[in-house]
Amino acid sequence: MDIKKVVLAYSGGLDTSIIVKWLLETYNCEVICVAADVGQEEELDGLKEKAINTGASKCYIEDLKEEFVTGYIFKAIKANAVYENRYLMGTSLARPVIAKRQVEIALKEKADAVCHGATGKGNDQVRFEMAYMALAPELKIIAPWRIWDLNSRSKLFDYAEKHHIPVPVTKDKPYSMDRNIMHISYEGGILEDPYKEPDERMFIMTKSPEKAPDKPASVEIGFERGNPVSLDGEKHKPVELMKRLNRLAGENGVGRVDIVENRLVGIKSRGVYETPAGTVLHIAHRDLESITLDRETQHLKDRLAHEYAELVYYGLWFTKKREALDTLVEETQKNVTGAVRVKLYKGNCAVTGRKSPVTLYEPDIATFDESILYDQKDATGFLKIYGLPLRVEALQKKKS
Repeated sequence: MDIKKVVLAYSGGLDTSIIVKWLLETYNCEVICVAADVGQEEELDGLKEKAINTGASKCYIEDLKEEFVTGYIFKAIKANAVYENRYLMGTSLARPVIAKRQVEIALKEKADAVCHGATGKGNDQVRFEMAYMALAPELKIIAPWRIWDLNSRSKLFDYAEKHHIPVPVTKDKPYSMDRNIMHISYEGGILEDPYKEPDERMFIMTKSPEKAPDKPASVEIGFERGNPVSLDGEKHKPVELMKRLNRLAGENGVGRVDIVENRLVGIKSRGVYETPAGTVLHIAHRDLESITLDRETQHLKDRLAHEYAELVYYGLWFTKKREALDTLVEETQKNVTGAVRVKLYKGNCAVTGRKSPVTLYEPDIATFDESILYDQKDATGFLKIYGLPLRVEALQKKKS
């Protein structure tokens, strides 16, 4: 493969730190790094210097937090998308926004190829490469994990030591960690035994329920057309809202999940996740829909939420199907406006109230007391017609 210039999705982690040097040795090409700021906090410190010192000619540090929150996280929340009913997909949602900016820079720099550090066993290779193919099919794709002979963590450590490449992971702490404003994921290494309890010292965004405050915290989340816009009546921009809610929910131990999920490639993988703000927003948003959407629309959305989650998890963000689903979701969100109050206590998030200026909840109908709008006698005819197939079937059984 004739490569003169390659743009690498760079995180400064074990894999991409080594890939810079490996690309130089393998292709004798120019390497440009793109580090996406999707909310990693201090992980971005010194990243540009590290990339240059390892051999990259340039290193872009791109602030994508606003785009990530409004164009990806909030879309998934509005769709109620949760993979296998438990995973809120913080990593799955981040990959397309990163790949999109990487492709934009590759085209700007007139590069021949794009490169990522995902392994040949994981989902991220799919998410990156489906984005590359959808956005710039003319670019060559380099996936070192599917080419090189550095096929184990120990070989990567040895390579890093040989070439004096500093890496943030050690043999004593060999699990993989991925952080952004929505979550932190932990996989691999000491977590590969699905029966082994995670080390409490591993967690960053959340306190353990045992150490969380003994007094519950309450917060009211305001929504406009399905988008979270305020906390306790105070308006916040999307990124700031996520940060504030991450701190509050994390302080109360909310958002931890330990699961074994089914990867697209067919492997079962154990993952441990911290998703404090995302957990609260998903619970609150779905609850607000309970009073602002009619039954048939809500049931349709519940069925399509599974489709949406699989689509995101499988790396198919830049597809007509996702665009079509988003169009439908946006239509359903026109009246999803109001506020939901939740109580956060030692790892639990419980809704304690909801209200909306366009609520479909009618107390006069719902009450067990006498109602003007609903005459209970009317139910008699309805039940006879609704139960007609059951009566016919029962009579037929008696005859036979």
